[in-house]
Parts: sequence; C-alpha cells; structure tokens
Amino acid sequence: MVLGFSIALIVFSALMILLVLLHKGKGGGLSDMFGGGAMSTGGGSAVAERNLDRITIVVGLGWFACILVLGLVLKFKNQA
Repeated sequence: MVLGFSIALIVFSALMILLVLLHKGKGGGLSDMFGGGAMSTGGGSAVAERNLDRITIVVGLGWFACILVLGLVLKFKNQA
C-alpha cells in the first residue's frame, strides 16, 4: 500500500511540474527570461488556458490527497 501511494505521489509530482510549466507567463519573471514573453504575446485560446487551470487544480488536489493518505498510512503502520 505504501509502495502504491509512493508511486502515485511521484506520478502526481511529475504531472504537477509539467502542468505548471505549460501555463502562460503573466509578467516579467523567469518565464520571460526563458522565452515565455515572446510566446505570451501570440495569444492563445482562453478555453484552453481555463481547461489547463482546471486540470492543474484536479491534479494538485490528487497530489495533496496522496500526501495525506501516505502520511496517515505511515503513521498508523508504525503504531501497529
């Protein structure tokens, strides 16, 4: 059970990194330094950005739930 949640946590973490990097840059931060500023002026679909936001939130909630469950499993496993 611990192994399954550990693997799920790794998958959720990799997905979160990928999804956050796919978001459009909003200002003069690191995204502009790496070329994100040139792409943000080209425009994009607001629907696609909204869907990307929703997917990121769902994966983030799964990531958080996986951390909570893994912490509880490890806590109760050590007590038994």
